[in-house]
Amino acid sequence: MNTPDAAAERGTEEPGIDFIYRGWHFRYGAQRTGPGVYRPVVVCLGRGHGAEEKETLPNDTDEIAYATEAEALRHAEQQAMRWVHDRTGDGQGQL
Repeated sequence: MNTPDAAAERGTEEPGIDFIYRGWHFRYGAQRTGPGVYRPVVVCLGRGHGAEEKETLPNDTDEIAYATEAEALRHAEQQAMRWVHDRTGDGQGQL
């Protein structure tokens, strides 16, 4: 049986929080990879609200395991913002 809890145990749930930053649309979440271990996941859906390109952002740090879901979610949002800054030449000073 494939329940949400079983998916969380395997770390296969889809990211589900929508986030638009400077015209870029992202969906992010935190995959549970073990007991008390979460990994941030960010998918770029493209520019604009209706975009659906789907590019999973690569890990941006060696620290991809967080003790709480909230920490992983915070990192995922910041990762999306850095990704935009890296591609628009705005630098990271505005985070």
